[in-house]
Amino acid sequence: MRNAARHSPSIAVLALIALLCGAELAFAQSGSAGGSIGNDEKSLSGSREPPRSNETEKSGRRSKPEADESGPTARKDGGGGNNFDGAWVVHSRGTTCQGTSSNAVVVTSGKIIGQTARGTVSPDGRVYATTNDSGITVITTGRLSGRSGGGTFRQSDGCTGTWTASKQ
Repeated sequence: MRNAARHSPSIAVLALIALLCGAELAFAQSGSAGGSIGNDEKSLSGSREPPRSNETEKSGRRSKPEADESGPTARKDGGGGNNFDGAWVVHSRGTTCQGTSSNAVVVTSGKIIGQTARGTVSPDGRVYATTNDSGITVITTGRLSGRSGGGTFRQSDGCTGTWTASKQ
């Protein structure tokens, strides 16, 4: 206990010195005028020199899109063509087993994502999803149209049922 009391003033002085030096270093850095990383051009507006030999002559602006770029109507991700993207609430009801449930999922670019559900929605609205919850696998199929949809499900424990969905 005596050693701790004897060394505490030394520790306090060292901490104060470190604090003061750290603040001074931070102050020196805040006033530096070195420019940003990767900014090789430090000229004033209107005084640009000709480009270096390793720079391209092409302007940074383009008047038309390049031929290899796809427009907003082209979709390469395979889904969402009928705007199924968004939040959906799915209500399920067992037909060979008892019980109902409601779950929220999100569709993004034709992909279904829920708490335990993963699947796809094709551009024409066909749904295929799987869920694995508490060791039971559920396969869900059906169709979306506009802001609603429906279909069937089959669980690995033998339960089958129907589902309906509405876009939020």
